[in-house]
Amino acid sequence: DVAFSTAESSLYNNIQALLEEMNSQSASQKGMLRWSLQKKLEADPSCSVSLVRVLVKELEKLGTISKTQPYMHVIPMLHTLYYVVIQSGAMIPTSLYQTVHESLMKLLTLPSPYSAVALSTLRSIKMEMTTPGSLYQRRVMAEQNLKNEHFTLQEKVFVLADPAVFSAPLEATVRAHLEVSSLLTNTSTVEKNVVLRVLQAGLGTTCQSSRLAQALEALGDHVVEKYFQEVALVVEQSIKHGAGGRANYLNKLQHIYRDILIASKEEITKTDHGSSVCGTAMPIPEINFLLWRDEEDLWNLLEKFTLRCSPHSSVDEEVKHKRHSVQSADSGIERDLKESDFDDTERHLVRNPVSAFKGRNAFRRTKSLDVREKTEAFPGSSPVLKEDRRRHIARVVVMGDDRVLGRLTRAYHSIRERESKRLFLTKKLNLQLYYIPVTVEPSLSSPDSPRQGEGSLSLASLLGRVDPWYNSNINGLGAEISKLAGMHSYHSQPSKDKLFLLDTLCYYLHCGTQPVNLPLYSVKMTRSSCNVSSVVEEVFVSHLEADVPEFRHLKEKSSMKPSAHRRKTVEVFGAVISVRYTKISLSKREVVKGEAPMTCGVVISSEPAAVTSGEDYLTVRFDSLNPGYCTKIKTQNISIRTMEQRTLSVCLDKDSHRTYTDVQRS
Repeated sequence: DVAFSTAESSLYNNIQALLEEMNSQSASQKGMLRWSLQKKLEADPSCSVSLVRVLVKELEKLGTISKTQPYMHVIPMLHTLYYVVIQSGAMIPTSLYQTVHESLMKLLTLPSPYSAVALSTLRSIKMEMTTPGSLYQRRVMAEQNLKNEHFTLQEKVFVLADPAVFSAPLEATVRAHLEVSSLLTNTSTVEKNVVLRVLQAGLGTTCQSSRLAQALEALGDHVVEKYFQEVALVVEQSIKHGAGGRANYLNKLQHIYRDILIASKEEITKTDHGSSVCGTAMPIPEINFLLWRDEEDLWNLLEKFTLRCSPHSSVDEEVKHKRHSVQSADSGIERDLKESDFDDTERHLVRNPVSAFKGRNAFRRTKSLDVREKTEAFPGSSPVLKEDRRRHIARVVVMGDDRVLGRLTRAYHSIRERESKRLFLTKKLNLQLYYIPVTVEPSLSSPDSPRQGEGSLSLASLLGRVDPWYNSNINGLGAEISKLAGMHSYHSQPSKDKLFLLDTLCYYLHCGTQPVNLPLYSVKMTRSSCNVSSVVEEVFVSHLEADVPEFRHLKEKSSMKPSAHRRKTVEVFGAVISVRYTKISLSKREVVKGEAPMTCGVVISSEPAAVTSGEDYLTVRFDSLNPGYCTKIKTQNISIRTMEQRTLSVCLDKDSHRTYTDVQRS
């Protein structure tokens, strides 16, 4: 047992309550404890050192748990630790950082993804040890698009909401909650906070925080801009020099600190009895919210952002210099780079390429859709951090049910197709995808609903199983969003103390490192209408349902009748379809051919490797009105063909707008 001070005991209780909330099956108020702790840290930054000590003790316990026990609390603790470090305005002692470093090293022996998240957190901690304040400064400069020649990375957040889910009142309320971000910050204040934060973190008790804050307020905006640029330069130089440049870094910060006090004509005193750590909470990034009515909107947003970041470039120029660029072999939005293009600190976030299946398979796996549960924008802290300054960051958050992820799949696939012919976004943009589940179905508003896995939020349920943090905070957030339309007038602006939605979204964007790769599957459908055949190629990410229209009404009726009566009336009904698929096996060569008799429908569901702890595969269920003919198989590709002159009606990702009729082969 470890003895804690009174303050640490209170924080320890907060952490334990947070962990218990993640274990709880209750959906009520999920995420509120995490938000309360976040607000407590913002109100009293000096408690960050105590909180880090508590988190270290928890991590040490997690590192020694039995191998047979789950590690469900590891990632939430790492997220909390990262947030405390980046949010803290106080100087964290080097000895405490060293203890954190040792604890994280022990977690590297855990299985993936826990070890991967621990490694990313470790790199960030090492950067902050070498250059205190650097994580805060870099993120703020990128998110607020502060101009600086030494750090040019820019970042943009786009929130795309599904109009099928967002009613007019809900849309207006959510827009008011999110777009208030542009009213809460201004450039001058942000620059003052960056200077204050870096000097506090670097100089510790030698920095008279309240006096420095007063001095910065007394200076004109143009003078503050000058010191901001100086601090930015010093930070970037320190990062390049690594641990060997720490002493020089702190010395330069001391000079900047004295210059600011002298410039503001403030007297430098040896003691500052009223001094305390001044709060410099992370400013909220500007968020662009829109209803996603057209799939082309995503390309247009990314193109506009890219051209704004690189005003002297154009699509034509990109084509002209195409021969000098690196062509992506897989046409991915993240181009295939050589080992030398990224150092280890960047490379771990680039997903491994997944080979496409060849041949005539109707369903084949294409590249994976990297939906990030939580993402770290600036991972790493190697002694020399190589920056890829061409690649700005576009964070795209989609809100809705499974249908909006299906739309995202199509848009993502379309971008990849464009990039295969003409490199433009790939060279300059790092696209990161996030998902917040929102549904209009009352029975599914709870993230723990037993029907959720089979309802409209199956992918949200999947992500929740992968990470309890996501289930507690993001699935819980989706449930709260659904209630907003009835709780507020959509003409009102949310107050600063009621920014739960905005704060949780920012926490989601800031604090994680675990991407979840969702496989994309392509489907080729042969349609026959008026004796004219046509081929349609589509993609889906979660769900495909095909039924025989002639038997749809019987299936609906049978589901409403008692089973005994159903057995007497439906034995002779059903269609025969031809099936060819590759069985899941080590050789991956066992091809099965056959027929599925008495079939009224086929349901294909994606099972990503993140959940199966193995390979991606498809679960294919053949439904029949006669229970004896209902079967289920697992495969990675399958071909289905109707017989007896019948056709199928195919619906992708549960979206009625993506329904194809008169399909003979798929």
